[in-house]
Amino acid sequence: MKKKLSKIVIALLILGGIAGFVGYKYLLSSNVKTESPVYFEIYSDQGYNSVMENLELTGVIQNMTSLKLAAKLLGYQDKVKAGRYELTNGLSSLKLIQKLRSGRQTPVRFTFNNIRTKDQFAQRVDEVLMMSKEEFLEELDSPETLNKYGLTKENNIAIFIPNTYEFYWNITPKEFIEKMNKEYEKFWTDERQKKLADCQLTRLEVSTLASIVEEETIKNDERPKVAGLYLNRLRIGMMLQADPTVKFALGDFSIKRVTGAGFVDSPYNTYKYAGLPPGPIRIPCTGGIDAVLNYEHHDYLFMCAKRDFSGYHDFSTTFDEHQNNAHKYHKELDKKGIK
Repeated sequence: MKKKLSKIVIALLILGGIAGFVGYKYLLSSNVKTESPVYFEIYSDQGYNSVMENLELTGVIQNMTSLKLAAKLLGYQDKVKAGRYELTNGLSSLKLIQKLRSGRQTPVRFTFNNIRTKDQFAQRVDEVLMMSKEEFLEELDSPETLNKYGLTKENNIAIFIPNTYEFYWNITPKEFIEKMNKEYEKFWTDERQKKLADCQLTRLEVSTLASIVEEETIKNDERPKVAGLYLNRLRIGMMLQADPTVKFALGDFSIKRVTGAGFVDSPYNTYKYAGLPPGPIRIPCTGGIDAVLNYEHHDYLFMCAKRDFSGYHDFSTTFDEHQNNAHKYHKELDKKGIK
């Protein structure tokens, strides 16, 4: 009897071992089939069932039963974590659930440039990261954020330096702004800081002027000369009279000819108000900022677009000379029917 019982026990152990081995292989075998990585996003308000349903909808999971078994064994039901996860070909059920359970995300590359308004930047954030445009703007314009970084609602976009950055998809607005401010501080090297004294501007004012310079000329090699002109005006208390600031005030950069500028009642209207506007009229690029810091020293106070429409400008030191250049340019505009 004992001998027979021993055989039964041994048989059961063997069967159990086989079943365990098969189950182990079942959970460790490839369960993701995809030619290129798929990025799977889990929002903070999602639960286990929603995650499983969405994983099935990706179309890359070969066996949902295997995946749910792995989830049960690892207790994933109560460990769902928001994030953006990379699903690669050959990933097993066990490895996939381990990744989701641990919150091991793949960073998102966040690139931005050529952005004019705060609203446009917020939309870019919304498109790439989990936070909404509204959540970002609320945090950016909050009194707490403005006080912490010494900013205003008008100039706070200056801390965003166009480049490519990496973030975790579910980064919070507060964390995002903090990281971007750290990058802003890195940008302002000792060398750049030393050049501020010559400009007689603060870092935020340099960004504001840089934004005007970038809107005034599309020619990189002309930016230092344009920057020098506006710095000359600031030093003698002369109004900047920059057309792009009027376009910004009107919310329309498509305007070809700025007329009646003095009637636009806005602190951004540099035909009506002296000095720099309250903040940048676009997010300036590094080249624009460096053009101001390395401005060209000259005596020019006036500029007018060249009548050959090359994108360059004629510069002058006297108003009479400027009037002559402007007359020639406007004559060409009239010829082409540009209003």
